[in-house]
Amino acid sequence: MARTRYASDRGLTSRMLVTMFLLGLVYVAFVTAFFVISPKLGVIGLAAALVFLFVQYFFSDKITTFAMHAREVSPTEAPELHGVIDRICAMSDAPKPRVAIADTDVPNAFATGRNQKNAVVCVTTGLLRRLDPVELEGVLAHEMAHVAHRDVAVMTIASFLGICAGLLTRIGLEFGLWGGFNNRRDSDNNMAVMVMAVVAVSAVAYAISFLLTRALSRYRELSADRAAALLTGRPSALASALTKVTGEIARIPTNDLRAAQPFNAFFFTPAFGKGFSVSQLFSTHPTLEKRLEQLNKISGELSRGV
Repeated sequence: MARTRYASDRGLTSRMLVTMFLLGLVYVAFVTAFFVISPKLGVIGLAAALVFLFVQYFFSDKITTFAMHAREVSPTEAPELHGVIDRICAMSDAPKPRVAIADTDVPNAFATGRNQKNAVVCVTTGLLRRLDPVELEGVLAHEMAHVAHRDVAVMTIASFLGICAGLLTRIGLEFGLWGGFNNRRDSDNNMAVMVMAVVAVSAVAYAISFLLTRALSRYRELSADRAAALLTGRPSALASALTKVTGEIARIPTNDLRAAQPFNAFFFTPAFGKGFSVSQLFSTHPTLEKRLEQLNKISGELSRGV
């Protein structure tokens, strides 16, 4: 963890190391399987994966802000927002990230970037309209905790294998359905077997990556909540923001929520409507009840001077 005043979290650090180690093993098995299936396919897959990883890691901030239609804003353009971030930087002794605003009514925020020097903290116009300055400070302290803990970079790398595997699975299935299984000659049958092997390996890699990144994502949200609450000394403000944002998201049109859902793992709170239900095993965030319970416990500890 970088040297800031954010509370360290050894549990988060150990989970990030374990996740990266396990994903590394999956990645090695993933590439090895491709070489076994076809050496040429393995070389092409490895080269494409390395290029994709390079782009995702070094340009994640630009890719994410572009996809969210966000633009960086100067202190002159958004003085109140910059003022809140300046206060958090003063409290945390962390370098100031670039500041961006996404023009969407979905109330949310996210942090991106491979390190503190390249970090971007983005808020939506919907969030700015709904939160008061104290609540906004809690949310931004939460997002900057992700940067300080370096879990943004880890999540960017961890999601890489799942994205590659998912993409290869989809390409393989489409190829098999539309091109690989049309004829019954021996060569065509061999191609069909190869395609199905690629799909099977990719699907297994995707499933393992999916579960590992979801487990890490849920813990890192609790860690950021805790770090932000301790830094600001106002866990109740963060709890109020969580409750308000979760309630407001339920009123957002479904189409707007679907457009934002690909970024759920990086959001302050997931963009799901009121009627959505999902197994906790597959969720990117802990339940609202669990987050509020932790904040209430921290509030009690602070009041007792623990």
